[in-house]
Amino acid sequence: MKTVVHKSESRGFADHGWLKSHHSFSFAGYYNPERVHFGALRVLNDDQVAAGMGFGTHPHDNMEIVSIPLFGDLEHKDSTGRHKVIRQGDVQIMSAGSGISHSEYNHSREEEVHFLQIWVFPKEKNIEPCYEQKTFHAENRMNRFQTVVSPDEGDALRINQDAYFSLANLDAGTTLHYPIKTAGNGVYLFVLNGDLQVAGESLSTRDAVGITETESVEVKAKSYAEVLAIEVPMQF
Repeated sequence: MKTVVHKSESRGFADHGWLKSHHSFSFAGYYNPERVHFGALRVLNDDQVAAGMGFGTHPHDNMEIVSIPLFGDLEHKDSTGRHKVIRQGDVQIMSAGSGISHSEYNHSREEEVHFLQIWVFPKEKNIEPCYEQKTFHAENRMNRFQTVVSPDEGDALRINQDAYFSLANLDAGTTLHYPIKTAGNGVYLFVLNGDLQVAGESLSTRDAVGITETESVEVKAKSYAEVLAIEVPMQF
């Protein structure tokens, strides 16, 4: 087993007034040659957007883009004609494929929205762009992993990559094992809230650890905690 630890305070940070963004990997004005990507995981941005503000229409191509609201509501429009609001408890995936333009705004005029935006390199390039979103109930991830994004669909949103996103909420004292679903993949565990011990590493809110060369990862909750596991190919 190999591990790489990314402490919360080591992330890149940008403050644009209306947008405060922490970057786990090199992005925009933040560049760290040791933090460009973790396998096929290219971007993990932890964004806070002020009331009524947002990102104007901009293009993407050949990237799998997952958005997870942590607090508040995010309004989305794109060139496929979609116009949706993504709320806390929802997960959205957009396969940019051959090219798509979209905008993202805070749906509220009173409260900020706080969300994760995550980019994964695709398995197949230049596919037809597509978009999905779904509500995932927190009770279905209490003291277990709930898969929300998967190449195999089922109850999860489909991604154009051999990648899996799973959420878990753990009571203090709970131990879970995350099994690697595809041989050769690694998993990046990002602590949303609380204190965990993962693969022998002590992690707190917004800390992360990337783990490779293993078939399973042990996760122990030292307090009530919430965690996001992003499993991705290391070779792609």
